[in-house]
Amino acid sequence: MDSALVSALNAERAARRAAVLATPLSGAPARLLRAGEPLQGDPLADEIREAFRSGVSRRVTGADGDVFLTACLPPPRLVIVGAVHISQALAPIAAIAGFEATIVDPRTAFATEARFAGVRLIAEWPEEVLPGLGLDPWTALAAVTHDPKIDDFALRHALERGCFYVGALGSRKTHGKRIERLSAAGVPADDLARIRARSASPSARPARPRSRWR
Repeated sequence: MDSALVSALNAERAARRAAVLATPLSGAPARLLRAGEPLQGDPLADEIREAFRSGVSRRVTGADGDVFLTACLPPPRLVIVGAVHISQALAPIAAIAGFEATIVDPRTAFATEARFAGVRLIAEWPEEVLPGLGLDPWTALAAVTHDPKIDDFALRHALERGCFYVGALGSRKTHGKRIERLSAAGVPADDLARIRARSASPSARPARPRSRWR
């Protein structure tokens, strides 16, 4: 393979940008497709889009013969904002699922190595840390502190950066107030609708049916 092509592919991977390497099995020169580049008129446009979508490398057949598409997508990451009890369970689950987990929380009483052994832990404010982490469409963010001073910036930044999943913990009332604050801060309604909110309040859970034996 051409060394310039290898260098270009490595540069995309280092920058956490998706790319697809199309290698004709006939021996013709390979080519590098970058995420976001136009594919109109490309005989393998549908197959290349599928490679970007799925991350699966495979052999395909085009007008000029068989081509192997090598999908190079950035590894998934999870950024957890809040060094709380739920984070102690979520970080190991993320690791099992193949996600690199990072926990961000400025509260040093919570963000301790003793509570999060083996997990990347950053005891600083999200506004100081997240821009440098390079959140992207292959990053998920979960804000779990219930504290607007910590969560709100993180949610806004994750939405701006196009994270594939943006989640926040809180009751229906808490989430309603969160939406009001973010809307007032200028976050578009379509972006706000992307926030996945799950209630941690027992009062918000469906009532259990009464047993007829009581």
